[in-house]
This record gives sequence, structure tokens and C-alpha cells, in this order.
Amino acid sequence: MPVLQTLPNDVADRAPARMAPLAKLPVFWSLAGQRVIVAGGSDACAWKAELLAACGAKVEIHAEHLGEACVTLIERGSSHPDGAFIYHPTTWREDILAGAALAVADCEDEAEARTFFEAAQRAGVPVNIIDKPAFCQFQFGSIVNRSPVVVSISTDGASPILAQAIRRRIETLLPASLKSWAALAQSLREEIALRLKPGQARRAFWERFVDRAFGAEPTEASGRDLLADMERPAQARPVGRVTLVGAGPGDAEYLTLKAVRALQAADVILFDDLVSDEVLELARREAKRLLVGKRGGRTSCRQEDINEMMLTFAKAGKNVARLKSGDPMIFGRAGEEIAYLKQHNIPTEVIPGITAASAMASRLGVSLTHRDHAQSVQFVTGHSRHGILPDTIDWQAIADPRKTTIFYMGGRTAGAIQSRLIEAGLDAKTPVVIVSSVANADERRWAGSLNDLSSAMAEIGLDRPVLIGVGEVFAACGLTAETGLPVAARA
Repeated sequence: MPVLQTLPNDVADRAPARMAPLAKLPVFWSLAGQRVIVAGGSDACAWKAELLAACGAKVEIHAEHLGEACVTLIERGSSHPDGAFIYHPTTWREDILAGAALAVADCEDEAEARTFFEAAQRAGVPVNIIDKPAFCQFQFGSIVNRSPVVVSISTDGASPILAQAIRRRIETLLPASLKSWAALAQSLREEIALRLKPGQARRAFWERFVDRAFGAEPTEASGRDLLADMERPAQARPVGRVTLVGAGPGDAEYLTLKAVRALQAADVILFDDLVSDEVLELARREAKRLLVGKRGGRTSCRQEDINEMMLTFAKAGKNVARLKSGDPMIFGRAGEEIAYLKQHNIPTEVIPGITAASAMASRLGVSLTHRDHAQSVQFVTGHSRHGILPDTIDWQAIADPRKTTIFYMGGRTAGAIQSRLIEAGLDAKTPVVIVSSVANADERRWAGSLNDLSSAMAEIGLDRPVLIGVGEVFAACGLTAETGLPVAARA
């Protein structure tokens, strides 16, 4: 097992970093039971009123006429038990601002905006004029709502669309169950403060709490289980767990949301040689990262060593992510690892990933089961544990022209694949593609016929993993529009 070394602490004498300038101070303001004035009945006012009432505010809407959104909002009522909408069918007056916590208005022109702004200032009420930044003392951010966890994003008015895009990214990282875990944390705070002293014990409890918070919904027993766990002697505490995570073919954009969450929750990450740096960057910063890659023709980590590492870390109570390129269940030795972990009673989960064949088909714009050409698709390993073609392959079944066949890890056996397919009766003119480093920056492609597979493989090279696709569905990939030559270039 590798020895993990700690670098010397060379930051002890450094001054704390200064806070960089902020465009606005991000403040989370309690509005429960407070009066808030909304002047106007537009759809924009409806959205602001709904947001304010969702915080428990008593929202007074002043407008001679209401838009459809405001009418619906008032009829439906607030989602917050303390929130409410009170409609006044008149324009606003300055005296209504006295005692309000906030004031919001939708004004048609700058003169009207200035009048409302100055009135609010005289009343000492923070004010926001919708879509008029010059008359805003505060702004509404784009919100990710897992209340009591609330994330707000602001671009200081520079680009609301950018703020919305950032919000969508964050939404994918925070599971809906986080709302329930945060509520559980609120309910446990006082008890934890009484039962666990400040310092390591209390911190350890909350760290274990957070590890669970990115998983399934908490149950009624979750809090009790965590407390009971902390009170056990260290040697009696439950073991950790191992999650086999599919990293996809390389591009981090191909990761599933569940895979990202697993990386964010991991204490230790054992990753394959083909996992990209972009994928690893999504992992929790504090996680230990150990390369355990296996590559054909290179010195590799033994499977027995990988199994032992997973077991050792899990027995130490760690949350282990076994990060595999592509999909763990397709030529990823997942079966061996799952069996080993089950043998030692280690909880194990598998998160599927996009397998390389699917990524290749997408990038080539080819349906692997196009109904005019193929009635099935088959994935075949290009080498056995001895580095040659497996002797159990049924080449007569593989050489069916009505099927699409994808050979994984077939670079070094391309010549033998070509010979065996032709010997089994497949036409030498059958379309073939080779894709090296699919979905990575150094991706290379070749398209031609089965008869040229061996020589094409020499052109593509063996320094990166390749996929070989065989079948009529690849006929459209044979020529480039510009030159009419086979494709063999960077994608």
C-alpha cells in the first residue's frame, strides 16, 4: 500500500490573505413577520412579491391594476406559513413606507423611479426599483433554494443571464435531499452542543454528517444513528463504503450528476490512468487522490493491490470513490472488485458512466442501431488478460453484417481482428472506424474498410486507447466532404 506523505507546513508565518474587493455585500436578511411594500402590479412585481412572501414577509401590493401573474399569486397565497399578500387597489403614497422593512417598485420612467427612491430614502427604507440599477440600494440574486440552505448569485447587474447559468450549474451539484439534511442539522445543534465538546469531537460529528448529506434522504433515525456512532469507541464504529464511479470517456461534461456528487463526498479517490484532470478537478479538495491505473504495455498497479487499498480505506471508515473511465460495468473489472468487497462486507454502490462506444457514436453522429443497417450492437474486448484476442470469441456471430460491433482495447490486436473477421465471412469492404482518445483533446479518427484496418492502426498509433467500430452504420463516416480522403486527423 502506498505511503502518503505530508508536506512541511510552510504557511505558518504568512499573513492572512486580504479580502478581495466586493461589488456588493451578500447579506441574508430575515423578513419573517415584516411589512414589505411592492408598488406595481406587473409580472416582475409578482415574482418579487412571491420571493418576499416566501421569506415570511407581509407583502402589501399597491397598484390600480394587477397583471395576470399578480392575480394568480394573490389567489394562491404564500408558500410560507407566515407570508401573506395584501392587495391595495390604489397607487402608492409616501406615508405607506413608514415602518416597512423593504420597498420594491416597478416604475415606467426615470422620473417616477426617482420619486419612489427618494421617498423610500426619507422613510429610511431600503429600496429596489426593478430594472433600474441606479435606484437600487439592494439587488435580488439568482437563487438556488434548498432552504434552510440558500445560495444566491449576483453579477452586480452585469449579466443576469450569466447568473442564471451559474445557478443551473449549482442546482446540478446540490441534491434535493440537502433541504432535509439541513433541517435535521438545525434540530440537532443544541443537542450536539451539550453532548460533544468544542474541538475535534464536535467537528468529527459534523464531518460525518456532511458525508451523508450528499446521499439519500435522511430518515427519522439518521440523527440518532450519527450520535450513537460518535459515542462508540473508534474501533467499533461502522466501516466506510466504496462507490464505483463511471467517469465517462474523458470530457468532464459527460459526467452524470450523481457521479459529481459522489466525488464531492469522497474521502479517498482511487482513479484510473485514463481519468482526465478535468474530472478530478470536480472532486472534493481535501480528498486523497491515488493513481491506480492499468494500461496495456505499461507498468500497472495490480488488481490485488487495488482491492486491498479499497478494503483498507473502507475499514478505516473512509468514503472511497473508485473512479473508472467510461462505465464501470463495461470492461472495467467492476465484477471482481464488487465480489471482493462483498466478501469483506463492505457496502458498495455503482454509479454508471457514459461508455466510450456511446461517446464515439455521438461524436461521429452515428446511430449504432440504425434500423436500415443493424438490428443489434455488440461490445467485444480486444484482448484477454494475456494481451491477445480471447480464444472464446464466437467469430461467426461477431461477423454478422446485420450487427454493429465495437472492439474495446483492440489497438494491438487490430491485425488479428481484421483476419478473424474476414476468415469468418465478413466482407473485406465492410465500413470500419477507429477513434483514439475519444472525447479528449487529442482525439484522432480514421474511417475506411475492414481490409485496411491493420495498416490504419499503424497510422493512428498505439500510445492512446482506441475503439474500433465495424458495421454498415459507419458507411457515412468514410469520406470527408472537403477532400474525399479517409479521416485521420485531430477531431
